[in-house]
Amino acid sequence: MRKLLAVLGALVAFSVSSCGYNTFQTGDEQIKASWSEVVNQYQRRADLIPNLVKTVQGFAAQEKEVLLGVTNARAKVGSIQATPELINNPEAFAKFQAAQGELSGALSRLLVVTENYPQLKSDANFRDLQAQLEGTENRIAVARNRYIKSVQDYNVTVRSFPSNLTAMAFGYKTKPTFTVENEAEISKAPKVDFGSAPVKPQGGAPGAAK
Repeated sequence: MRKLLAVLGALVAFSVSSCGYNTFQTGDEQIKASWSEVVNQYQRRADLIPNLVKTVQGFAAQEKEVLLGVTNARAKVGSIQATPELINNPEAFAKFQAAQGELSGALSRLLVVTENYPQLKSDANFRDLQAQLEGTENRIAVARNRYIKSVQDYNVTVRSFPSNLTAMAFGYKTKPTFTVENEAEISKAPKVDFGSAPVKPQGGAPGAAK
């Protein structure tokens, strides 16, 4: 009897392993870890924005529309709860990506505007914030690529035979991923003609201390 149970146990273990069940568990955990890093880096960027906006405002208060755009885009991002469950909901994931793309576009427009204010560009605090933002954007790109790769591997397992049978049996479905083309369109910065000199506000040079 013990031998029979041992044989059955071995068969079950082999069956579970060969059908891809364990692969799904490993892939799911990898996706969760990759997603957590994506969220962490996006949060790091969001945390930099208030100080960045405040610094730019000190030198270019007249750029109200651009500053408000960044603030509103950050608020929209903050209104979306980036929970682990979000990565199983394509519609919620798309909203998250759109909000982050809108914030990326707003930040791009803000940085374009700062080119018109030499005193702002030479400010040590602004330079530090800009460097931190650039570093964070690079880390976001790395984290996103890792997430995309993790989801790609998982989705291949969901669709491949015989693991697709396990996916159907246990309800495993493909997970949404970032669509670079859509976000690139959302984040497209406006064209700026640097050939014309910036208009100086009344009462002194741009960025002059009041």
